[in-house]
Amino acid sequence: MQADIMVSLAGIAVLGISCQWLAWAIRLPSILFLLICGVLIGPVSGILNPDQLFGDLLFPLISLSVAVILFEGSLTLKIEEIRGLGRVVRNLISIGALITWAITAIATHYVLKFDMALAFLFGAVVVVTGPTVIIPMLRTVRPNANISNILRWEGIVIDPLGALLAVLVFNFIISAQGENTLGNILAIFGNIVLIGSVIGALSALALGYVLKRHLIAEYLRNVLVLTLVFAVYAIADMIEHESGLLAVTIMGMTLANMKGLDIDDILDFKESLSVILISGLFIVLAARIDINQLLNIGFPALIVLAVIMFVARPLAVFASTIGSDLNIRERLMISWIGPRGIVCAAVAALFAIRLEEAGYAEASLFVPLAFLVIVGTVLIQSLSAKQLAHLLGVREPPPKGVLIIGAGIVARAIGKALQDLDFKVVLTDSNWENTRTARMEGLETYYGNPISEHADRHLDLVGVGRMLAMSGRVNMDALAGLRFRADFGQNNIFEVATTRDQMITDKHKISNRHRGQLLFGEEITHGFLANWIRNAAEIRSTQLSEEFSFENYLERNKDKCIPLFALDEKVRLHPFVIENPPQPEAGWTIVSLIQNTEEPVRAL
Repeated sequence: MQADIMVSLAGIAVLGISCQWLAWAIRLPSILFLLICGVLIGPVSGILNPDQLFGDLLFPLISLSVAVILFEGSLTLKIEEIRGLGRVVRNLISIGALITWAITAIATHYVLKFDMALAFLFGAVVVVTGPTVIIPMLRTVRPNANISNILRWEGIVIDPLGALLAVLVFNFIISAQGENTLGNILAIFGNIVLIGSVIGALSALALGYVLKRHLIAEYLRNVLVLTLVFAVYAIADMIEHESGLLAVTIMGMTLANMKGLDIDDILDFKESLSVILISGLFIVLAARIDINQLLNIGFPALIVLAVIMFVARPLAVFASTIGSDLNIRERLMISWIGPRGIVCAAVAALFAIRLEEAGYAEASLFVPLAFLVIVGTVLIQSLSAKQLAHLLGVREPPPKGVLIIGAGIVARAIGKALQDLDFKVVLTDSNWENTRTARMEGLETYYGNPISEHADRHLDLVGVGRMLAMSGRVNMDALAGLRFRADFGQNNIFEVATTRDQMITDKHKISNRHRGQLLFGEEITHGFLANWIRNAAEIRSTQLSEEFSFENYLERNKDKCIPLFALDEKVRLHPFVIENPPQPEAGWTIVSLIQNTEEPVRAL
């Protein structure tokens, strides 16, 4: 028996990571593959029976996992950022969310004959979209900046707000059980909100005090936060039943808006944890689906899905964009992209179990219906959004922009030259002085670590198709290359060598297979380029012709130039790499760093 349990747990872990890997490879949201995998090994084949495998531990495990997911989502909700969002996004997360909630609830009530209270709970559950399903879709579809920014911010902000709405609606339903009068219902609901809010806020204030004053070792920060999330959920739920989810959500929101508290490392830790939790959780949840129940309401369920996609979403978007500068084509595109994701599935599953225990028969349909909405929206929109964007003329051309790691003197000079050639350029650096100087020179920047979780949410890569690592820090450049390899492909990751590369032995060097293609020459380092630029070297462009070939160009400039890039007749960028450098032809443009002195090139 113990061996069977061990094999089952290991199998869930292996399948979960395999689904994540497959999703990464074909650039679709991982939740789609996790749910399909769970259905296949659960109700279809009967290999996995979660209730039998976990027994009484199933509900606590799901509850704690959902608590972590909601806490993480609420950590991204900063009030200042909501105030700074465009009017369209604010409307979508308020007016649009209410429209979606109401229409979905009405359709669920009248089409599926759900009790009105449960219908409104289901409507609240499917309000959320979420960055985990939106961002992979945007990278594949490549809509223009207006559409991309609106959808990205909507997904980030509505995730915790939608979860909070669902928690409040659920708590109100629980409060209304029995023969309670309206006054008693409101009193019970008030207790749940009060206890959850107070415990969540006080826990966040206490945790913030500890973290701000460094009263705990750095390596224990993330573990402390995770443990406290579990404790806050359990304590709140013990004091007032059903207040735990609200408590962890309030706790995350309070921490996110606490001045002087850096939580980036906590959000980074979440990435690895969420992969483990989400992968296992959704395979287990999908394995509990009763296919027969879904088949019994098959056509009505498809009608509800159609109402969500073709009625609720378009009405919400068009109502939210009244008076905006968006044209009709952009509004139609935004109306089509609204996939449901992690929070929707997790909260639906948890509430279904609670409601079934409370005697609501329709609650057994919550999970299959929510999963139908998730799979339907993700699958249909993922397969069709690219073609629709192309048909509407709102799709960006193939990304030719450049992400430059670093904003020092070399990165700024090269970034400015590429920007002058009409390439989109984004510089990213954790050094504020470098970032500030780049902004003053008119360059787009991201201030922060490019491999952080914060960058995953806020670094705008729309229109960007390659990465140039020029920070001068070999470890940072290599890590950035590994991070963005999945987004841009190995052939579009480039790196400038550092002086340190030439000084250390092979056993201390980072393997070439973990690095980008080296740029500009074996002896050309970041320090070498910086020295030239400080001594008034300039980046200039020269067009080749039949009479003036690339060989003539090199002969004329001899040791006074470093070829950086070549632009072909279609204005495609070809960096000069050490292995397989471009072979410029007549009509091409050469971009080089050229000395203004007579001194020859010397390696540093």
